[in-house]
Amino acid sequence: MKEKWLMACGAWEEIKPRITTALESGFDCVVVDKESIDRVRELGGIRVACFGTERGSEDILIIGRNGEGDGSVSLPKDVSQSLDIAQAKTVPGAKAGYVVIANKKYEQFAVELGKHVDSLLVIGTDWKVIPLENMIAGLQGVQVKIISGVKTAEEAELALTTLEHGADGVLLDTSDPSEIKRVMRVVEESEKGRLELISGKVTAVKPVGMGDRVCVDTASMMQPGEGMLIGSQAKGFFLVHSESEDSPYVAARPFRVNAGAVHAYIKVGEKTRYLSELKSGDEVTIVRKDGEARGAIVGRAKIEKRPMILIEAEARGERISTLLQNAETIKLVSPDGTPKSVADLKAGDEVLVHLEESARHFGMKIEESIVEK
Repeated sequence: MKEKWLMACGAWEEIKPRITTALESGFDCVVVDKESIDRVRELGGIRVACFGTERGSEDILIIGRNGEGDGSVSLPKDVSQSLDIAQAKTVPGAKAGYVVIANKKYEQFAVELGKHVDSLLVIGTDWKVIPLENMIAGLQGVQVKIISGVKTAEEAELALTTLEHGADGVLLDTSDPSEIKRVMRVVEESEKGRLELISGKVTAVKPVGMGDRVCVDTASMMQPGEGMLIGSQAKGFFLVHSESEDSPYVAARPFRVNAGAVHAYIKVGEKTRYLSELKSGDEVTIVRKDGEARGAIVGRAKIEKRPMILIEAEARGERISTLLQNAETIKLVSPDGTPKSVADLKAGDEVLVHLEESARHFGMKIEESIVEK
């Protein structure tokens, strides 16, 4: 997930409303002066970062401000001999680097500093896309998060969409609480992916007896046409509809997907997980009928014994299957986006499915031949 940082240095009465808004909006970290650390923690649970040269009570120490990172001290000809980089190599605990990209030399310095910190805060002057592209490329394979300094939601959108990967997050510097809300919406939009959903033809529908099934209750509300991708084989998934519609038997529970048997895979981002593994606090992926995907947090995973039904389908020559609870309220999604109850499902019907090109090992895509029946 993309990280959201807020720059909030200054007098407490001035920064408090911004910090409160950031907390309410779901920001991940706030940058404050050291004297404000305890006050921030009284407001709520959020990581606190501070500029400095020595470790204090902050969660993250930021190296580079009032030093070589922002030009207060001249960079040496060999940036690898920088005092800031030497400090980054030796200071304990979580740390971030801070660099104002004034010219090409500072771009080179940022890449070197990024090799020794957990997060790299890069602040532009008159640059937009190209330096960020170069830093993303230069730090490819390095375990560092590139956090781009921005002042508006428009700048945040640009930073998060540079290259295929984009920045790992944004550091927002604004005095306007409304801009904090706008940036949060931009980040949420940037995290939405898109998956290809195609029509699969149902080839068999068969009751198979009792089994343990999993209801996935999330901390998000789902709309009609949204659900989760579930399948017995990692090569193919059915779009299982959320309980976002009322029925004669039960009121709508739009936070829930009755996802199927404990053994089944659920697609989560680029990976898969077993339904049986899910627990409160985990992330799952909600998928819309047009393939748009967004993240959600599991509030509860509920496992109960229920009668199960086997559903098999074929799409693009691939045969896939899944086990779902045999109940009228459990639904797949037709190609036109309308929910289709498994109680009414029959061979020849078409439903939305997603196919994977690669096999999986421990949930990761791999180029390997795997047979799942």
